[in-house]
Amino acid sequence: MKTLILTIGLPRSGKSTWAKKTGFPIVNRDAIRLALHGQPFILEAEPMITAIEDYMVKSLFLAGNNVVIVDATHMKRKYLERWIKEDWKTKVKVFNTPKEVCIQRAIDTDKPYLIPIIEKMAEEKDF
Repeated sequence: MKTLILTIGLPRSGKSTWAKKTGFPIVNRDAIRLALHGQPFILEAEPMITAIEDYMVKSLFLAGNNVVIVDATHMKRKYLERWIKEDWKTKVKVFNTPKEVCIQRAIDTDKPYLIPIIEKMAEEKDF
């Protein structure tokens, strides 16, 4: 049975670092955004990002991979639920890194623009 692993956690919580260490193929919305329009986020482009993300997961399974990781925050239940399909078993890997640690990592990696995003996501998570 094919397995889809979803990461759950704030930006800078360690999701991507963990995913890279697994050796499994990774689908990452931030990488898709940069490839598509060269910027971290453009609201109007998000439907296209979602479509590409979906096709990438399906194509990686069709290419013969038995495990695929979707490396994203998934901080709301609706983002998780869209990945529950009969085509694969869905697992989650939760990163409970405290908000303050994620903020410090954003500062340390010269990405202070992530601070309001981290704070908002920490407030709005619904699981």
